[in-house]
Amino acid sequence: MKPMLLEDILYTQGFGTRRVCAGLLEKGLVQVYVDENTSELDKKSSVAGVFTASKATECIAEGLRFKVQGEDWEYHELAYVLFNKPTGSECSQKPSMHPSIYTFLPSPLRLRPQKSAIQGIQAVGRLDQDTTGMLLMSDDGQFIHKMSSPKKHVSKVYEVTTKHPLDDKQLQKLLSGVVLDDDPKPVKAAAAEIVSEFHLKLTLTEGKYHQVKRMLAAVSNRVEGLHRSQIGGLKLPDDLLPGQWRWLTEAELALMKPEK
Repeated sequence: MKPMLLEDILYTQGFGTRRVCAGLLEKGLVQVYVDENTSELDKKSSVAGVFTASKATECIAEGLRFKVQGEDWEYHELAYVLFNKPTGSECSQKPSMHPSIYTFLPSPLRLRPQKSAIQGIQAVGRLDQDTTGMLLMSDDGQFIHKMSSPKKHVSKVYEVTTKHPLDDKQLQKLLSGVVLDDDPKPVKAAAAEIVSEFHLKLTLTEGKYHQVKRMLAAVSNRVEGLHRSQIGGLKLPDDLLPGQWRWLTEAELALMKPEK
């Protein structure tokens, strides 16, 4: 990989227009961590393992770690983010009644340049405003399509709190298939487990509008609380609190491969 001007790297990572990125460098607001790809001159000028970059600074983008206005960042050619969606938030850039999930993200993630008219990372599918839990976000169009397409059969696990007690009859209906009001073809759960009297664990491989709520209504019950706890083989980490996000690792991405 050839060295790039740091100004161009900052632009690809969402730190604003090239003029804004140049301004950050001119004001001395960008520091780069010293590593094996750092020039000897930069190593000599470093303080506590970092050096203040200038407009002329060139870096190898892959593996680059830097600070912008004191905040740590790492270069990512494409962004793959795990987000724990809090209740009362909307998966929309233009929410109607509740805060947008995008307000929980730092501006570089929201401003990453794309070829399309839409900037920044996008949610992979949507969760209702009152649904909490695991949400993937990315600026990789192929990844978004793969994870969203019902043809790819990516499993998603939901923890459902119900209004009425659950029983084996309801469970069997969910597993064998129920008819929703707008689709004559039965929709069935890939797996279902009664955890307790009012707690159901439901696994789906497609994502129709309000699907979990409508499936429970079809078996004469009602959803009182809904939380997505797993996508593919990856579970929502206990230490990622509502409203928090973090980068996905390569190993975690591998856990979300489509089932077929």
